[in-house]
Amino acid sequence: MTAAGARPSYDELVALVAAQSKQIELLRAEVAELRRRLGLNSSNSSRPPASDGLAKPAPRSLRQASGRKPGKQPGAAGAELSQVDDPDQVWTHYPHTCGGCGGRLRDALVARVARRQVFGLPEIHRRVSEHRIVSCRCGCGTVTTATAPAGVNAPVQYGPDVAAVVVYLAVAQHIPVARVVQIVTDLLACPVSTGWVATALARTATALTGFRARLRDALGRATVIGFDETGARVAGQLRWIHVACTPRLTSYHLDDKRGQSAIDQHGVLPAMTAGRTAVHDGWMPYLKTCYDTVEHALCNAHHLRELTGWAESSPDRDAWAGPLMALLREGHTLVQKAIAAGRDRLPAQVLTDLHHRWEQAIDTAYAANPPPTGKGRGKILALIDRLRGYDAQIWRFAHDFTVPFDNNQAERDIRMIKLQPKISGGWRTEPGAHTWLHIREYISTCRKNGIHTLKALRDALTGNAWLPPLPE
Repeated sequence: MTAAGARPSYDELVALVAAQSKQIELLRAEVAELRRRLGLNSSNSSRPPASDGLAKPAPRSLRQASGRKPGKQPGAAGAELSQVDDPDQVWTHYPHTCGGCGGRLRDALVARVARRQVFGLPEIHRRVSEHRIVSCRCGCGTVTTATAPAGVNAPVQYGPDVAAVVVYLAVAQHIPVARVVQIVTDLLACPVSTGWVATALARTATALTGFRARLRDALGRATVIGFDETGARVAGQLRWIHVACTPRLTSYHLDDKRGQSAIDQHGVLPAMTAGRTAVHDGWMPYLKTCYDTVEHALCNAHHLRELTGWAESSPDRDAWAGPLMALLREGHTLVQKAIAAGRDRLPAQVLTDLHHRWEQAIDTAYAANPPPTGKGRGKILALIDRLRGYDAQIWRFAHDFTVPFDNNQAERDIRMIKLQPKISGGWRTEPGAHTWLHIREYISTCRKNGIHTLKALRDALTGNAWLPPLPE
């Protein structure tokens, strides 16, 4: 220890410089990490798009250029407006005078007729159907009353078509109840109350009991199911909504928890058996040993976003992150080309080469990112550890073409749940949230199967809800 007023020795100065250099390195690392965090958004990390705020970046796809021109591709089905053969109304317009000599054309021969059609809407007005329930007195003195048609229970009521429109607006289009009332009153001349809208939603959810049983049965037979979850406000509290889905089916579950207990309550993943595949983002509760009986596939869109984030945070990191991203994209392209060619697998040598280069790229990543001093391995090594430790789950899409490259189906199905609170606010009651989710999974499943939404809702309200076909 240097005495007060004495000059430090050479050794003391060296120790001081070494300590300061170490402190500077720590501060540099901290600044670099803070800058990296500031640069994170939904396009280069697992952060949700809602977290981008006003600084939302321009849309950027993780897909590579396909070489095709923008717009409709040759041979693809179009969606243009075309003339119909049986128009509802026809007006014929004749010329009155000749454009050459000016003579009248009353008795002139028709040279040709050009058809032009205008698509419009009929005048919207409510239609009232009256049912007269007749009572007759028999000679014995007994008065017998006719039975009213099913669903006709009150002196005045709205029919299932009005209720279907209300449910469609509130659930399919996420319109707040008060605005649904205004729309139905203005457009359909059917003044309803917010209470009636709530009753229509509850009636629809109750009518879907058989659909939910069939949905669970269909999911129980699906070979590949995607899973995801998101937070939502219900009755002022943070709750979790889980989704289990396929390209044809959608099932939602509301729970207090996000982890294993909620997954078990949903019941889809625990019921899956050996040989079936669960696709998810790698959140650890999905990977617990109790679910080891099924295969797992990880979402590679998440990996591409994370690797992009690290590559963008520092140019030297692209040297190890870039090859990993390129390999994932190459594998995806090879699978897409194989499917387009009618093949159901990649050649064994191609798979061996992909895995060999993947291992080499992981080794390079480890070499470029030595373990940090102190406790923990840091976020970069946590990512690299996952890419090596779960390589079978990451590359399952290349071994089994029924498994998708990403978990986009589940993310699309959960995205609509995230939109609901933004547009209409959170659910005020738990029964209201359950009602909305039951209807939403019905609408989502119908749309995936090409079933007209309004017709499906009306059929449900009249006791004939559409049921998804069971996989063979």
